[in-house]
Amino acid sequence: MKSRCIGLIFFAFMCLHTGSMLAQSPHPILLSGGLDLIKSDNIKLFEKAQVGLEGNYFFLPRFSAGIGTEIWIKQKSSFVFGARWYADEQLFFRLRGMLGNNDASAGIGWSKVFNEKWRFEGIGDFYFNQSDFALRAGVGYMLRQ
Repeated sequence: MKSRCIGLIFFAFMCLHTGSMLAQSPHPILLSGGLDLIKSDNIKLFEKAQVGLEGNYFFLPRFSAGIGTEIWIKQKSSFVFGARWYADEQLFFRLRGMLGNNDASAGIGWSKVFNEKWRFEGIGDFYFNQSDFALRAGVGYMLRQ
């Protein structure tokens, strides 16, 4: 139920901002992927893996909307939609809904920019339905600036 509410809120927000999301707009797109290093429901190291892939479209300088997938080895994989708000170039907060696993997560992340295209990301997420916490590390590639 929580993920449906978050999904409806996200959908409504996206509908209100369609004017700023034109096909030919020069807004940046961030493609990123990450692997969970630690998750609170893991009993043994490397017993199960979780990988996330996502794309984020920056329709405002500090706010992006994203879609992607969460791939789990021992659970149902999910389609993911969400948003990120950047407090500055390095610190961001994110909220995501997951269809398939029927969950939602809130997280805080840190991004280390290497150059204008590449960045390293570290993210901590709390999953509401499972009451789990995960720490993830990954890389991002900025398609356009």
